Amino acid sequence: MTRIDFHSNVPDKIAYACRLARKARSANFRIAILTKDRTDLAALDSALWTFSELDFLPHVPANENHASITPIILTDSDNDELPHYEILINLSAGTPAHFARFERMFEIIGTDDADKSAGRERYRFYQQRGYPLTHFVAEKA
Repeated sequence: MTRIDFHSNVPDKIAYACRLARKARSANFRIAILTKDRTDLAALDSALWTFSELDFLPHVPANENHASITPIILTDSDNDELPHYEILINLSAGTPAHFARFERMFEIIGTDDADKSAGRERYRFYQQRGYPLTHFVAEKA
């Protein structure tokens, strides 16, 4: 059963996802990151290249040829077929259709009211279905 970790009160979801991806990669996990749209996907792609001068986080969009051998996969579509299912980082406002395929999922909840409300709905959805949940409140920077 997928373990689900909620991280709420996150002021910059893209930067936070980069840090989570770095931590997961340092433990040799493969990661998929779901964004809400192409704009966020492009911002995440750029951030993964530039957020740290000391870390290299190899990543590609899910539809690229090298996706099967790349440890970090980026997508803005719930319908993309992904090459691995270890960790999912959800930056979208919805419940990912295939989250149960993953060993672990991180739900990243921002500071705006709409994101908080959508996050609460997803929390209840998973809770009602018996998924193991944890909740972490990000500290203000």
